[in-house]
Amino acid sequence: MSNWIEIGTIEDIPKLGSRVVEGPDGDIAIFRNSKDEIFALKDSCPHKQGPLSQGIVHDKTVTCPLHNWKIALDTGLVKAPDEGCAASYEIKIESNKVFLSL
Repeated sequence: MSNWIEIGTIEDIPKLGSRVVEGPDGDIAIFRNSKDEIFALKDSCPHKQGPLSQGIVHDKTVTCPLHNWKIALDTGLVKAPDEGCAASYEIKIESNKVFLSL
C-alpha cells in the first residue's frame, strides 16, 4: 500500500531542474523536464553517489555531475555502456499538485 505525500506544485520544481525532498532512506530528487513531466529518483548516482539533483536534465534523462553517467528518469536505469540503477519513486499529479509515493 502506497503512502502518498504532497511535495508541492509542478511550478515548485524548476523546468529542466530538480528539487530535493527528505525521504526515510535519504534525499529524493524530484525532476521536471522540458515537457513538464515529473520524475523522482534517489539523489545518489549508483556509480560514486554523486548528487543527481545537481545534474543536467535532458528529455527523460539526468546526467550525473561527477562522471557524466546518464540515468533514465522514468526507470532509474543507467544508460549503456555504464551499468547500474538509481532507486525510483512513483509520482502522481492531481490538480497541479505533485505527490510522491514512499
